[in-house]
Amino acid sequence: MGSVRWAFRCGSWTPSRSDWLLAARCIQREEKDRIGQFVFAKDAKSAVAGRLLLRRFVCERMGIPWSQIRLERSPRGKPYLAAPLKVSSDSGPKQPAWSFNLSHQGDYAVLAAEQGMQVGVDIMKTAMPGSSSVPEFFRIMTRQFTVYEWSVIQSAGSEHQQLATFYRHWALKESFIKAIGTGLGFNLQRVEFHLTSEPLTAGHALHQTKMYLDENEEDDWIFEESLLDADHHVAVALGPAEKPGSAPLHPSLPTPTTFTLLSFSDLIASASPLTDEDPAYWDSFQMKAEAPQRQRQ
Repeated sequence: MGSVRWAFRCGSWTPSRSDWLLAARCIQREEKDRIGQFVFAKDAKSAVAGRLLLRRFVCERMGIPWSQIRLERSPRGKPYLAAPLKVSSDSGPKQPAWSFNLSHQGDYAVLAAEQGMQVGVDIMKTAMPGSSSVPEFFRIMTRQFTVYEWSVIQSAGSEHQQLATFYRHWALKESFIKAIGTGLGFNLQRVEFHLTSEPLTAGHALHQTKMYLDENEEDDWIFEESLLDADHHVAVALGPAEKPGSAPLHPSLPTPTTFTLLSFSDLIASASPLTDEDPAYWDSFQMKAEAPQRQRQ
């Protein structure tokens, strides 16, 4: 059984002209064009990093050559591998299918993948709300959590600790929703999380948190939680695969997997260009990157 947990710090990534143009050449043309329409450079960086993370995973762990990888999106925006290569019948026992998911928020893009399980991942950065006080922000978000969850959030201590607990719960809920492929319209109060009492620390993953769906504990779902740094919380949801013959989660529960931080060189280590170089793509990115500086002047 395979597990992959990768992270890339796109917030501090300042690509050179050659790096940005190479990255753009190594993703599908329609993804490159879509990302090129983004208004902010930080969003473009996160999206490019996410596509490179995904292609690196498919290439290195699923064994599909970079040039043959075809990624598409479901109607809800979840990436999937289109027309995966057929495995011949004489290649030995059939391996459980991979499931993978991406998230980017704050300073990071992350990928989680698992064999034989559904996977959803979400990352949240603890930050003060921009246009309201913490109590007002919580009031606006009241309907997203249960009474029990709000009691845990609002008893966490200082406002910053309350926000950290809020975003921890939010990442857990989002990871579950992304794993099952449900988007807007899912009533988040149907899902209630009971956090482990063990504190989260950077570099150490926990999986003791429990989920209740419609007030019933879901023993088939496992939630890994970890900190990439003091401000970035990641939740990974692992659930039973949809297809028959998938691997059971119990009793051989996998050890929680910590995230490996990759460099840009790691992202493109197995890459091969798919399109010709487009110098205008760098010019457009530079204008987006310089716009915030011009606004501050």
